[in-house]
Amino acid sequence: MASAPKILVVVLAGGKGNRLLPLTNDRAKPAVPFGGSYRVIDFALSNFANAGYLKIVVLTQYKSHSLDRHISQTWRFSTMMGNYVAPVPAQMRRGPHWFSGSADAIYQNLNLISDEHPDVVCVFGADHIYRMDPRQMVQRHLETEAGVTVAAIPVPKAEAVEFGVIEANAAGRIIAFHEKVSDPPEMPDRPGYCLASMGNYVFDTKTLVDIVTPRDNDDDVLADIGGDIIPALTAAGVAHVYDFSTNIVPGDDLHNRGYWRDVGSIDSYYDANMDLIAPMPQFDLYNQDWPVYSNHPPLPPAKISRGPGAEMANVHASLLCQGSIVSGGHVEQSIVGTQSFIEHDAHVTESILFPQVRVEVGARLRRCIVDKNVIVPSGMRIGFDAEFDRRNFTVSDRGVVVIEKDRDLTQLQ
Repeated sequence: MASAPKILVVVLAGGKGNRLLPLTNDRAKPAVPFGGSYRVIDFALSNFANAGYLKIVVLTQYKSHSLDRHISQTWRFSTMMGNYVAPVPAQMRRGPHWFSGSADAIYQNLNLISDEHPDVVCVFGADHIYRMDPRQMVQRHLETEAGVTVAAIPVPKAEAVEFGVIEANAAGRIIAFHEKVSDPPEMPDRPGYCLASMGNYVFDTKTLVDIVTPRDNDDDVLADIGGDIIPALTAAGVAHVYDFSTNIVPGDDLHNRGYWRDVGSIDSYYDANMDLIAPMPQFDLYNQDWPVYSNHPPLPPAKISRGPGAEMANVHASLLCQGSIVSGGHVEQSIVGTQSFIEHDAHVTESILFPQVRVEVGARLRRCIVDKNVIVPSGMRIGFDAEFDRRNFTVSDRGVVVIEKDRDLTQLQ
């Protein structure tokens, strides 16, 4: 019997996350809270933990403190077998330079690959919400003897301008790769849709090392995987596509299969959170056959109680996280983060509260994202007056109001 391939996982977590501002004012995008109890990076790392791929490096760069702290507090494997999740800051091995792109990040960290001598390197992004068994993608990669295998999913053409778009032949070999072009080609068998790269790659180790290593001088360094590496390997005829819709995760049914969300903008982030509280959610947090792991602090259960004047609480279609309290308040289609407090006659509707948010008596929130450590004063209404909201807060294209971390709202009264 052939031995199992040696796998090294490289998770790319160094992007600026400008489209998620102000949520990324002082944290990396993969460290942004999601679903009340998680961080965005937990979803990618959980896929590898469930698959038994336990040698993982996380390449960080911008505003990485909260991400590094989360990884060190949460992601600890047994060291007896040499397993680890290690955050790796920009080491500037080419001199005093930040990573110029995802491919340059790999090049500057080739020592991590040479130390492990893997057969296969999985290079995945850290900022998507999905379940996936990466073993199936690796198996497909080995069967086709590809230099690189790119995970892909159909997306509407209007959205495809934000992605790398793939054209492949019947055997799955990529024949053209278009990185974020204005008029991407549609799928021949699915008009109106394009086959989009998910930003998840499986590389043959030698192929990866060779392609990211400059030939003559530093000016030859290829900066980006999507913009440079995949087109080059496509031209060489060694790039293949993996159909994510064929990936079968234990515990998921047909309703859940193929769910993948890019949470790179406020609206996409908001929509992905709202997906969790649908009556039949496409992404099921309660799948214990393939759990999402995170750091769950020693907090008491969520509490729903009458207010001090015996006011009834009302909670509907919502997630309440550990340590949160709804005391005579009203919560509908919302996610209430850990240690948040909703006072009596306060209404939180279609909103996302990060940890340690307090909504005082009679306050109203509608279609809001409220970052940590914010007190919404009594009687304040946010999400009802577009002019007031845009004057005081960040408002997304589709009208989601974002209140930044530690914001003092008393001055707005």
